[in-house]
Amino acid sequence: MPIPSTTVDAVLAKVDASLEQSLERLFELLRIKSISTDPAFADDCQKAADWLVNDLNGLGFDATARSTQGHPVVVGHDLSASGPHVLFYGHYDVQPVDPLNLWHTDPFEPQLKDGPHGKMIVARGSSDDKGQLLTFIEACRAWKAVHGALPVKVTLMLEGEEESGGKNLPPFMRDNARELTADIALVCDTDMWDRQTPSITTMLRGLVGQEIEITCASKDLHSGMFGNAARNPIQVLADIIASLRRPDGSVTLPGFYDDVAEVSDAVKAGWKNLGFDEAAFLGEAGLRIAAGEADRSVLEQVWARPTCEINGITGGYTGDGFKTVIPAKASAKISFRLVSGMDPQKIRAAFQAHVRAMIPADCSVSFKDHGASPAITVPSDGIYLKKALVALTDEWEKPAAITGSGGSIPVAGDFKKILGMDTLLIGFAHVDDAIHSPNEKYDLASFHGGIRSWVRILAGFAE
Repeated sequence: MPIPSTTVDAVLAKVDASLEQSLERLFELLRIKSISTDPAFADDCQKAADWLVNDLNGLGFDATARSTQGHPVVVGHDLSASGPHVLFYGHYDVQPVDPLNLWHTDPFEPQLKDGPHGKMIVARGSSDDKGQLLTFIEACRAWKAVHGALPVKVTLMLEGEEESGGKNLPPFMRDNARELTADIALVCDTDMWDRQTPSITTMLRGLVGQEIEITCASKDLHSGMFGNAARNPIQVLADIIASLRRPDGSVTLPGFYDDVAEVSDAVKAGWKNLGFDEAAFLGEAGLRIAAGEADRSVLEQVWARPTCEINGITGGYTGDGFKTVIPAKASAKISFRLVSGMDPQKIRAAFQAHVRAMIPADCSVSFKDHGASPAITVPSDGIYLKKALVALTDEWEKPAAITGSGGSIPVAGDFKKILGMDTLLIGFAHVDDAIHSPNEKYDLASFHGGIRSWVRILAGFAE
């Protein structure tokens, strides 16, 4: 049975009237230097977790900070409502602020500034992910303030290590699977399609990270005395890298495309209606020509096709001036973005076999793994997806879009693999938010509209 519009309107009015107080709470959280990757800030990560626990308990949640091998995971429950149960995920940790000299203001002293699109909140973590995280909590606060209860059962799981690998979250989820399992998972760590168009990301690529090091001679050699006769590991590495792609942009690994499904015509038609400008997309990066599979659109290439990218190469002398040396070692960091159906371990094994087959007999190779996560795809006919699309469309100026993402959010795959749950990725950030960079910001319209959107989504789920 639909929740009366007057019920929802009263909560939305509370959101509007309380926006200043919501900002004050966000600023409190943003002042905490919860940099997860630097041990010097471990106490600050604990402080951020404690702040969230206190805030949630004050709202009537049963919240605690759970210990892990790293930073705490905050878990909070309010299961008093009847009907569906949602699990909301966010992360309270942030990236380091270096280089500090490029910030216009103190990264941990948030500022409300005028920007090209209205007011913006400038601070580390304002967009990624404290501002996004609090949009959901503030929506819950407004529901409770007006009606004394939430319209659905809610569990929150707020991580403290997303920016430093998140290795302790999957075992935590496995150990607490019964407590955390719900009907649908919600993640607020993505972008809107544009400033007027909200979006739900239903496709995320998976990731395999691999580092290789090739060793030839036992020490660096003089290129005049040993040139030609001595194997050069940089040349071996260059040959391997060159062998990974064909001239048409496709990846050469045997079996690489075996489990890749084609995107339906209906989905492609929906993408065409988004008005995506390929030339502008590439132009912003100073490019003109798409370099992936020649017969695929740019959106297909970055959302729905797997890829192989070289992320870094080292070897020999790279300092100022010139040194005529044949190095003993050369290394590269290589990543694969995967689409739904692909097995990360299968791709890792295929890559390693390909490399080993190209190593000369008197040389050796070693591998260092850097994580592996599967891609996810949310069913297009899911009831929660449909309800969320309606709720977002009611709030913003344009109908909500269904989009993909070339990036990877491993927790979404973990929700499916460990808890058996689909995930809706609903975020209100923008591509110009400068996340991970100096002067990170979050538009005030994103914060305000995000809170209002979650109010409507929770109401929609309750129907």
